[in-house]
Amino acid sequence: MKPWLFDILACPIDKQYPLELYIFSYESRIDKFTSMLETIQDRNLEKLKSENVIKISTVDGIIYLQDNLVLEKTPLISYLKLIKQSLDELENIHDLSGIESSKTLLNYIRTTIYNKLKTSIQNSTENNLDALLPELVIINKFKFEIEIETGVLLCPECKRWFPIIDTIPQMLPDEYRDKELEIEFLKTNKNLLHKGFFKQDLKPFNLQN
Repeated sequence: MKPWLFDILACPIDKQYPLELYIFSYESRIDKFTSMLETIQDRNLEKLKSENVIKISTVDGIIYLQDNLVLEKTPLISYLKLIKQSLDELENIHDLSGIESSKTLLNYIRTTIYNKLKTSIQNSTENNLDALLPELVIINKFKFEIEIETGVLLCPECKRWFPIIDTIPQMLPDEYRDKELEIEFLKTNKNLLHKGFFKQDLKPFNLQN
């Protein structure tokens, strides 16, 4: 499961959005995270522009941007507002993978990058796009190049949980779920989750069932 999918996932039972995401492991290699952190440090604009992750154009003096998150050519400030909105749900992601570089990257995006976007929007910054380009590239790479291998999606409203197994979110109606398989999945990953997680009225089943 790639992080961009979390932007649109809602509980299939009560349509609650956003969900809570607990990441147990990544399919992506550790060097993928370290490479992204290095991109922020290096700020090699020539290299970033050559990758064409962020497509930039100017029409009648107005800067337009588009990427995998914002598919239509959009004026800069409007584009930044959409990107900021796409980061709002990161507060609901809990990285339990034990990989320090992935945690560092996630925290950097939802704090430093998020605040930088917020400031640029408030100041209507249109004349220094280069100062934001590395951050915009990293957001796209995080959303579309990182692959979550295992984890849990939890609906905070109805307390239904859905496993992510082999990168696939298993979001089936209760009657089609494999209780034996999913209970075993919870047992296998029990030590990664805080004790309070299992004290909730989890549906359709819990370790106490």
